[in-house]
Amino acid sequence: MSESDVKNEVTDKYSLRGRVFQKLRDDILDGKYAEYEELREITIGEEMGVSRTPVREAFRQLELEGLIQIIPNKGAYVTGITAEDVKDIYMMRSKLEGLCARWAVEHITKEQIDEMEENVYLSKFHASRGHFEQMAELDSRFHEILYEACDSKMLKHQLINLHQYVMRVRRKTLSNVSRSAASTNEHEQIMEAIIARDADKAEQLANLHIVNAFRNIEANGLYNVYFTKKKEDRQE
Repeated sequence: MSESDVKNEVTDKYSLRGRVFQKLRDDILDGKYAEYEELREITIGEEMGVSRTPVREAFRQLELEGLIQIIPNKGAYVTGITAEDVKDIYMMRSKLEGLCARWAVEHITKEQIDEMEENVYLSKFHASRGHFEQMAELDSRFHEILYEACDSKMLKHQLINLHQYVMRVRRKTLSNVSRSAASTNEHEQIMEAIIARDADKAEQLANLHIVNAFRNIEANGLYNVYFTKKKEDRQE
């Protein structure tokens, strides 16, 4: 086998594992599986048209992320994101997004500012008409622009992961008319602070934005869409 063939084989292997991992990760975060539901290698392999090897490798990666638990001689069980995890994630995000906004003051480009301004304009338009699907997309993009503008690949990576973990409850949050409008106004205030090069205010507003989002979740019971049982409550 040539060096090129070996390289292609390795690339295909890891991309296959990556696709299986991403699909399972998305399904778990979207609530497809029940808490402590068993994930069977053979069944998933057949559903995805792959062998058991990439499924097994994906399981190991999912366990590292805390989304499943592998019990020796028993199997792999979904732990997913719990209601307690949602609170932790939002509190972590509030601090990291504040830091992100502070760094964005120093590094944001004119092109990013222009896109941010357009995003806020479109968000106001769709919020006023109750277009919640578009609101969810624009909300995600606003945060992506902010993450890119901080100019830190490490901070961006952490924030993207946390953002994805709570995507399901975020979609429900933004389907609330008053919250979607308030969220857009908060985005605008963060943007204005960044444009004014006020790092302290940008950090404070970005921090408060995430705290407000979680307060809305608590007030409306939206985070109950996630598991609420603790691991010790499981019946063996």
